[in-house]
Amino acid sequence: MSSTTSAEASSRRRGLALGLIATAQFMVIMDTSIIGVALPEMQADLGFTSQGLSWVFNAYVVAFGGLLLLGGRLSDLFGARRIFMIGWGVLAAGSLLAGLAGSVESALVGRAIQGAGSALIAPAALTLLFMTFGANPKELTKALALYGAAAPAGGTAGVFLGGVLTEYASWPWVFFINLPLALAVLALTPSVLPPGARQRGSLDLLGAVTATGGLAALVFAIVRAPEVGWTSSSTLAAGFGGLALLGVFVYLQARLPQPLMRLGIFRAPNLAAANVSQFFLGAAWIPMFFFVNLYLQHVLGLGAFASGAALLPLTVTIMVGMIAVAPRLIGRYGPKTMTVAGLVTLAAGLVWLSLLRPDGSFVVDVLPATLVTAAGMAMAFIPSLGLALSSAAPEEGGLAAGIVNTNYQVGSALGLAAMTAVAAAFGADNGDVVSITDGFSAGLLGAAGIAALGAIAAAVWLRTPAPDAAAQQEHEAVSA
Repeated sequence: MSSTTSAEASSRRRGLALGLIATAQFMVIMDTSIIGVALPEMQADLGFTSQGLSWVFNAYVVAFGGLLLLGGRLSDLFGARRIFMIGWGVLAAGSLLAGLAGSVESALVGRAIQGAGSALIAPAALTLLFMTFGANPKELTKALALYGAAAPAGGTAGVFLGGVLTEYASWPWVFFINLPLALAVLALTPSVLPPGARQRGSLDLLGAVTATGGLAALVFAIVRAPEVGWTSSSTLAAGFGGLALLGVFVYLQARLPQPLMRLGIFRAPNLAAANVSQFFLGAAWIPMFFFVNLYLQHVLGLGAFASGAALLPLTVTIMVGMIAVAPRLIGRYGPKTMTVAGLVTLAAGLVWLSLLRPDGSFVVDVLPATLVTAAGMAMAFIPSLGLALSSAAPEEGGLAAGIVNTNYQVGSALGLAAMTAVAAAFGADNGDVVSITDGFSAGLLGAAGIAALGAIAAAVWLRTPAPDAAAQQEHEAVSA
């Protein structure tokens, strides 16, 4: 009886652990999207310029993507659970500052602090997931599926909750909503999640500064280019400055005895290729989400609440696909085949979606195409994420988690910046509905090209698992 009770308690604890880890993924992605609907009210209250308003989004994403490697390194050095909890504390502090902001500067600082907190949470959460479920491949695949499904759920919940809170409360509540959840996670974590091994070593803070600064400069150049010109001195200075900083970062990583990102880790089979797949997924998926939300509001005339609700079918499709379908397909066909097929499907859905009409409707122009893109995302995300994490040695789990999160976030930031520039070039900034739709269509078609490039890279670069491994995966999927 006691052994049965102990097993049940262990199962409940592991289930709660997975819930906390999935909540972390849900939250860091939700904080990327929740501010979208609130931006007009923030602009009116705080005095943002049209260009400055985009940095409410970019301040979070740049800090998040730029500091993820540091977060992964800290997780390896000081223990994943400790960094996970510190990250939630930092996220809560940034949320409080952003919600109480009375000026442009304080709002952007709060958003950057939120991004820094998420950069600590995300790699630590993935490390904790592997520590908790890595010993059982069948459990790990299911855990990764739930973790992966939390990302699109967070993205859609952000749009939906942002609309509800902005419409029925006020814009500060899109930040304050993080506070009770952070307190709950901090209260539960010590008794549920394992502490994680600690290592001796040093921190490469200069590497973190150059990586974050380089990314920020590149995003600034791409976002600003449609307004001042691609060949203007400010665009070129920011672009080349960003590339130079990233070059310094790579130089430091090659020379330092204990770098932020050991370049030799990319010699692990499939690690680099899987990270490239994650980069292309982010670069194609986030622009799609961005343009669809704007099309629903600015062209079809849906309100904040209605546009968030309209994206629920997409979220349900991804969650069902990732949790119930993708693990079995991976077991049957292997991670490489599924990654390539998923990116091809995503590209096809984006091409279909680019046929948006100025006088279109949600049922005809949006719903079927977004369901195809959702199926593609569900097929590609889990296998590429699993390959990226499982290719690294266990003692570098935090680093591997930081790298894969960085690639997805950097892909998201650069993809969105580039496709926004494409949309602007084709008329998205004009006032008439026809020009806006033409711009969105061009941006979606560009995102389709990104997904297609990702499919080609995955097909050429990813390695097929050995027959014995593939057979074992199939056996586990069938017996699941």
